[in-house]
Amino acid sequence: MKTLVIAEVGVNHNGDLELAKSLVASAKFAGADVVKFQSFKASQLVTASAQTASYQKRSVGEGETQLAMLRKLELTREEHKVIAIECEKQSIEFCSTAFDADSFDMLIDLGLKRVKIPSGEINNLPLLRYMTRLGLPVILSTGMATLGEIETALDVIECSGTARELVTVLQCTTEYPAPMSEVNLRAMVSMGLGLGVAVGYSDHTLGIEIPIAAVALGASVVEKHLTLDKTLLGPDHLASLEPNEFKAMVRAVRNLEMALGDGVKRPSASELNNKPIARKSVVAIREIRTGELFSVDNIGTKRPGNGISPMRWDELIGRPAVRDFAIDEQIEI
Repeated sequence: MKTLVIAEVGVNHNGDLELAKSLVASAKFAGADVVKFQSFKASQLVTASAQTASYQKRSVGEGETQLAMLRKLELTREEHKVIAIECEKQSIEFCSTAFDADSFDMLIDLGLKRVKIPSGEINNLPLLRYMTRLGLPVILSTGMATLGEIETALDVIECSGTARELVTVLQCTTEYPAPMSEVNLRAMVSMGLGLGVAVGYSDHTLGIEIPIAAVALGASVVEKHLTLDKTLLGPDHLASLEPNEFKAMVRAVRNLEMALGDGVKRPSASELNNKPIARKSVVAIREIRTGELFSVDNIGTKRPGNGISPMRWDELIGRPAVRDFAIDEQIEI
């Protein structure tokens, strides 16, 4: 099953439409299936006094409020439309996370194919209801959430009109970059078993190994931030991948998908060619005359394996030779 790879641009466009378009092209270059932005009205998202998180302070400075930071990162309706058209040109799916009802309506008008609920909105009852009433596929991030909060959110989503079969729950650690010791990939597996949903992983660690490990553990969706330059000013650039790094991650994911296979144990096509070379047959280890009884003194096992299998050893011991056999000649009966 192919893993859905989401290139999370988020706000890494820094409010610059041309940079946003370049990120769409980079997501396509890197092999992502979906390129995802964030859609919000800053004044509807935070209060005037809301402070930035510690990781945001490291990127944008100490004195700026969330409102001031986010206003610089807003995209207009027209800019969203341009980005959606660019995605169509690049043949990559456009997606965006809505943080308010008006932004969600705008995304629906632009042809949104799936709903992404960010970690911070998992306990936002009215918005959960609003965004899941249409029955579109839902991707639910679970950073900062308890299992009980996730169960409650799933109940809301189902009651609002979206079947549980359409929901994918993402394990996520809401810190940028996320410490390896707090990733807890096994929680993704536990959620899949305990909640009866498809699972995936939204990554904020440095590097590419954790998303790849998530695929090995059964993630059907992986999401990773994409930037053109990690040194750019902005809250998420440092915990993002540059295009060539993202491409390497996608290549590794696709290789892993092939390597995982279908779970049925059987010889592969390549192995069938090597099987007679690597296995052994029963052979004469000294000259044997017609009528002589086979014993441990006159037969043994050697490559190639295109003769009688050594698994028939007990059947041969004590049996008379049907003809003469030279040393190393495969035994026949």
